[in-house]
Amino acid sequence: MLLYFVVFVFGAVIGSFLNVCIYRVPRELSVIWPSSRCPSCGRPIRAWDNIPILSFLILGGRCRQCGSRISSRYPVVEALNAFCMVFIFWRFGPGWSFPVYAALCSSLIVITFIDLDFQIIPDRITLPGIPLGLLAGSFLLPDPFLRAMQLGWKASLTGAVSGFLFYYFVAVAGEKIFKKEAMGGGDIKMMAMVGGFIGWKGVILTTFLGSLSGSVIGIIIMALRGREKGSLIPFGPYLALGALISLFFGQEIILWYLYRI
Repeated sequence: MLLYFVVFVFGAVIGSFLNVCIYRVPRELSVIWPSSRCPSCGRPIRAWDNIPILSFLILGGRCRQCGSRISSRYPVVEALNAFCMVFIFWRFGPGWSFPVYAALCSSLIVITFIDLDFQIIPDRITLPGIPLGLLAGSFLLPDPFLRAMQLGWKASLTGAVSGFLFYYFVAVAGEKIFKKEAMGGGDIKMMAMVGGFIGWKGVILTTFLGSLSGSVIGIIIMALRGREKGSLIPFGPYLALGALISLFFGQEIILWYLYRI
């Protein structure tokens, strides 16, 4: 249990950095300098007020210096990343799988919240992720939990290429049919990254799960809030959810499907 607690704390600390990335990357700001500051008054946040999750609870979700309310998204992202790290450690163990899948999950979390706010998926995240996914899927991850994905350099390369080409053709076809951008380039590069990590079978499963969750959640949101004509619904968060489900449970889902047919 102590080891899991250490992994949780590690994930929460990384989650604090993810909050910096979510805020600064789409604004094309440095994620290293300056140090974290209150979004309202701009004053630097002291180290003891920047403890993941705990500081938000202790301060009641307000800046110590100006009293302005701080978004609850900050502890949500920290806790989400922490729980993901614990689940990765429990599922895949402490080998090479842990840092590689931790990087993938953290990237997907950043992508999700940036896409929700700005309807973009920055190249600064996906482009470095494509070669990392190819390297990981090809050489570093002969993981027993992913045997149903049949990962190797061929499957990893096929996954990256198929993820890119499929979504590229969907974007082109959608633009010709609907006369407007149906899918952004960020989604295309994101799926190339995901395909490198989990192969072409993972791309298919991610697409199905992302489309299913997007349809269900989108219908619920439109029913509750309504939708303005021409408004955009970002697809990246649903693809990220589908990718995580495929990563964690892809083997079971694929084997269940093969057994059923």
